[in-house]
Amino acid sequence: MDYQMKWLPGLLLLIYCKTATAQKQHLFLIAGQSNAVGQGTATQSVICSPGVAWAYRVSTDSLVALADPFGERVGHFEPAATGSIAPAFAQEFYRITGERTVLLSTARGGSSCHQRAELGNYGTWAETGHLPLLNESVANTKRAMLKTGLPLRGIIWIQGERDANAIADTLMTGNDYAKALTQVIHRYRQAFGTDVPFYIVQTGYQAGRTPAGSKAVRAAQRAVSRRLPKTYVVYRKTNEFAQRGWMKDFVHYNQTGLNDIGQKTARFVRKQLN
Repeated sequence: MDYQMKWLPGLLLLIYCKTATAQKQHLFLIAGQSNAVGQGTATQSVICSPGVAWAYRVSTDSLVALADPFGERVGHFEPAATGSIAPAFAQEFYRITGERTVLLSTARGGSSCHQRAELGNYGTWAETGHLPLLNESVANTKRAMLKTGLPLRGIIWIQGERDANAIADTLMTGNDYAKALTQVIHRYRQAFGTDVPFYIVQTGYQAGRTPAGSKAVRAAQRAVSRRLPKTYVVYRKTNEFAQRGWMKDFVHYNQTGLNDIGQKTARFVRKQLN
């Protein structure tokens, strides 16, 4: 068994290389906070067909078959606990395009977009703060690009709850969030080129809190998508998840919601890549 396990990473890479030469591949990054990490249920997650999708692991500089729990605890980023949008996205993308994907997660629960929203050691995507995250995300993505030989085809951004709370607490405004998100997009594009698409899943509402903060973040996300080229709101219905019974708790989406986000995001991305 130990002998077989030693050969497994090499076998997986061989399978990946064969499919990569035979079929078109796309590399996507999923970034943001806890709903990007994924707080769903792996047993209810979509199961990808063999050879359809791969996850890049930074810790071992390797590719593994994509399945939940997606991601890994490496550096300041976290794995799904236990289900995510990733398998639903990858399987749906393959279903409608016949093309395979490699996905990378750089997400951290509670992370803010604006420095003033940063809470303790949860981190921020701003350039400065107690725990800035974006440079680490860029470095990990570049390693994935080197490993696969693929360009980055898009960034899927699921973030905003922490900033919504800061807005509700009058620590910042919706306009502050818009400026911070614009800076995040610019910094990613400085690293990967001005043409890399940025796909935004709009922030949902939080039970037990005024929706004012979430509404301000959602409005800012729409405004940024209208102002910046190749920046899109790909999913809007998170504000309806509570009524649909798609919430795991007061802030996190359950696996039904995550699967819907993944599938609908894949359909949107396919249209933009054509």
